[in-house]
Amino acid sequence: MTGTEVLTGRVADENGPWLADRLLELGVELAHITICADREADIDAQLRFLASNGVDLIVTSGGLGPTADDMTVATVAAFCGVELELDTELESTITDIVARWARKRGSDPDLESVRVATRKQAMVPVGATWISPTGTAPGVVVTAESGAPTVLVLPGPPRELQAMWPAAVETAGVQKAIAGRTEYRQETIRMFGLPESELADSLRIGEDTIAGFDALEITTCLRKGEVEMVTRFEPDGAATYDAILALLDERHGTQIFSTDGATVDEQVAALLSGRRIATAESCTAGMIAARLTDLAGSSAYVAGGVVAYENQAKIGLLDVDAALIETHGAVSEPVAEAMARGALARLGTDIAISTSGIAGPGGGSPDKPVGTVCFGIALADGSTRATTLRLPGDRSDVRERSTTVAMHLLRRALRELTD
Repeated sequence: MTGTEVLTGRVADENGPWLADRLLELGVELAHITICADREADIDAQLRFLASNGVDLIVTSGGLGPTADDMTVATVAAFCGVELELDTELESTITDIVARWARKRGSDPDLESVRVATRKQAMVPVGATWISPTGTAPGVVVTAESGAPTVLVLPGPPRELQAMWPAAVETAGVQKAIAGRTEYRQETIRMFGLPESELADSLRIGEDTIAGFDALEITTCLRKGEVEMVTRFEPDGAATYDAILALLDERHGTQIFSTDGATVDEQVAALLSGRRIATAESCTAGMIAARLTDLAGSSAYVAGGVVAYENQAKIGLLDVDAALIETHGAVSEPVAEAMARGALARLGTDIAISTSGIAGPGGGSPDKPVGTVCFGIALADGSTRATTLRLPGDRSDVRERSTTVAMHLLRRALRELTD
């Protein structure tokens, strides 16, 4: 990955993890992910390092723009020992794209000026294959000589890179580079409320009792309060994987919420089909509403939400009885239930969820320490439920974990409604 902004952390590297997943899906073993600055010497050093490790394919991202600091293609060409040449067809393609964007903004571009300004992006290594851009930067595949790696050059913006990936994989150069790959099957199990240590104990039992366990590549990751287990194996390992799945179901069936890779967000979205939801949030300040609306099509089931931090906002916007707050405190199950009822009534939905908590670092007490969060759910039939949890971590952790807990509480309530 190239880019000084990525190297310094100003921009998070989204391309490396995404490409890693795509390569694993293709059965390509990933050896390294490296990040370097937009400097010719640094890019060249990374290419030589990767080549010295005997890789078959190098994928780069970034540095394909029209400015002076965009030097990836020129550096790759020099690394591969070939010159750059102007591809007139590509030049016309890029010119048309830029001109079309200009017209959409209401300007009338001079095509020759556009052509000159973007000509640098139409310079490709001799003998290379270019991939049509989704922005203005084309991809390039430089097929290496015998024994040297093929280099696939892709743009830095994740949206452009991801859109161009399918075409890049189908090029002859990339297909040749990955021809010796092993076909793998990959399965994902997601669990909630299960410590990684308990999962590790179960996997140790599987290792001791299930034949063929060593042939499976298992990785686990704690993510947003959930444990994700990804298993990669060759097709003849399916029976072994099924045995592991049966073992985990026996030991942790209540904590497993997905065996097909679906996220809790996707499951909640499916369960909300034909229903409408509202949110009432204090400590999470709209984060649940954001999670619910992250998926396309969420306008079909998300009516809206209320962020009510002050007590007066809870009273005025959600019709929470002031006496409840006075008696139980804002962070309490009665208030959380009242907040959910208020959101449901105000927005006329089938279900509503609320949060009220102490995210910290201050505001805690012996009875309600930092991390105390109350959740409320209200249904259109008038029923409500509430629960209180004490969540670990700093302010950011508590808010994020609260959001994940809320999604799982919603999943449970919606499953009960569906059943």
